[in-house]
Amino acid sequence: MNYRETDLRHLWHPYTNTGKFEQTDFPIIQSASGVRLKDVAGKEYLDGISSWWCVNLGHSHPHIVNSVVQQAVSLQHSITGGMSHTGIIKLSEMLSVVAPGDLNRVYYASDGASGVEAALRIAIQYWWNLGRPEKKNIISLAGAYHGDTLGTVGLGFLPRFHKPIEHVVNRSAQVPAPHCFHCPFSDSCSIQCFSGMEELLRAQAETAAAVIIEPVCQGAAGIRIYPPEYVTRLRKLCTELDVLLILDEIAVGFGRTGAMFASDLAGIQPDLMVLGKSLTGGYLPMSAVVTTSEIFDSFRSSEAKDRTFYHGHTFSGNPLASAAAIAALQVFERENVIQQSKLPASLLETAFSGFGEIPGVHRSTTLGCMSSLEISEKAGGCSAAADMAAMALERGLVIRPLGPVIYLWPPLVTEKSDMEQMLGIFDDCLRKCLQ
Repeated sequence: MNYRETDLRHLWHPYTNTGKFEQTDFPIIQSASGVRLKDVAGKEYLDGISSWWCVNLGHSHPHIVNSVVQQAVSLQHSITGGMSHTGIIKLSEMLSVVAPGDLNRVYYASDGASGVEAALRIAIQYWWNLGRPEKKNIISLAGAYHGDTLGTVGLGFLPRFHKPIEHVVNRSAQVPAPHCFHCPFSDSCSIQCFSGMEELLRAQAETAAAVIIEPVCQGAAGIRIYPPEYVTRLRKLCTELDVLLILDEIAVGFGRTGAMFASDLAGIQPDLMVLGKSLTGGYLPMSAVVTTSEIFDSFRSSEAKDRTFYHGHTFSGNPLASAAAIAALQVFERENVIQQSKLPASLLETAFSGFGEIPGVHRSTTLGCMSSLEISEKAGGCSAAADMAAMALERGLVIRPLGPVIYLWPPLVTEKSDMEQMLGIFDDCLRKCLQ
């Protein structure tokens, strides 16, 4: 088969400029192991973005692969509406153990956006269950990204992504987000950026069902890493004003920040936490909303009122995905992955501190195994970032630009030699693009 020709005849690629893409000799990946991808021609690529921020444990981990294979022999699918299966019961208990505080009830969906949609509906119906239907509005951060369904697009709305559907999107109430690369306040951070959130939340508390944010890092907005204290303050304010706090940990959960969850960095427990991406090690689609018994119990029906949560997904709690998620959690514990991730995190921090001194780099930042830098407009802006990503791909490193921002999100288990190779390619391509 001529894979390239067949691809161009039939496949619709997400987030891809079709005209430009068709002119490129794009990689066609056939296999992967550890932090390396291999294409049909045998060329290897270092996975510098963990395959869209989800393969935290590396590719082809034998324990996860074997667990999925074994599960496929005995049970491939079983619904969770009105019945259950052994795998999803075990996974739910495991998630309740590792989740912050007393988050101990788990609802399953198919991907990140569907998980967020479920969390929003849970939050809104929770207040309806309690006889407070006026609390139905959602507050979010400007520039947020919580998915690409019409409902989740309204939580952030990124013009470069969503302009064609702006006329049908129901926008949430939004406040300016923390933006440490372009802080309008001062270099001495005292979280002045929280003032906008506090002002709006106090003004709308009576009608607000929930606040939803991506804790410590707004991903698609440009890898905007911000202090955990912002999340800590938000938790306190939501408690004071009786508003639910939803943390979207789809991208930042499962060790990405240097802690198991970003909630742990902030020292808080949200009312609802949305998980996805690396929940299964990034191997199969699955997302989850983890919440409290208090919120769950409000959905118990009575003779006077039906409080059933009429929301579901065909593959909610799929046995194969459950097996992958169970195995991934076992790997985190058995291999002490959080501790293991400190090595690549340290190498990233050192390297990106140096990158920040290169002329043409506006700012750089790291947190755990997340890192990003912004190429200033005078050095070429968005085109320089795109050129750098293309150059890196030729050199065998997969990275993607977000406007003028270039980032590196390696798997948490990246070994020193692979990390140094990634950073070497990154460094060389960055300097060449800024000459």
